[in-house]
Amino acid sequence: MKSFLLLVLAVCVFGVFYFSWLPKPDLCTETYLPSWLRNWSNYYYNLRTAVPFVAIGFLLEVARGRNSRTGTSTKRCRLFFQNTGIAAVVVCIAEGGQFLLKNRSPDWMDVFFGIVGNVIGSLLYYILQILMKFKSIQNEK
Repeated sequence: MKSFLLLVLAVCVFGVFYFSWLPKPDLCTETYLPSWLRNWSNYYYNLRTAVPFVAIGFLLEVARGRNSRTGTSTKRCRLFFQNTGIAAVVVCIAEGGQFLLKNRSPDWMDVFFGIVGNVIGSLLYYILQILMKFKSIQNEK
């Protein structure tokens, strides 16, 4: 199961790199994407950076947090910050690669939105954990 999670996480990270390093910032050349998605991503330019990082944040918490379910809150907090650091490195590499592309330029707002997306994904993981724990307590009664 862990290898599958790491594979999905790797696909998400490579997807971030792929879309960050396209020659043009708009997705007009990506005809395999539905037109509504291309239009949305061109309209919400920085927000589109946050979307894959929601998945990355969630998957990082699942992959690295499986052994810490019974751990202390300090350990979970440390994992949260480590995972946020990993996502920050990924988004910085993706944005830094744009220095090498002719029609692209890095944007600090993309870094911000990538980190925010990661935090949202991590928080979704913890909310889901709380709900599952609450449901198991309710089932015991």
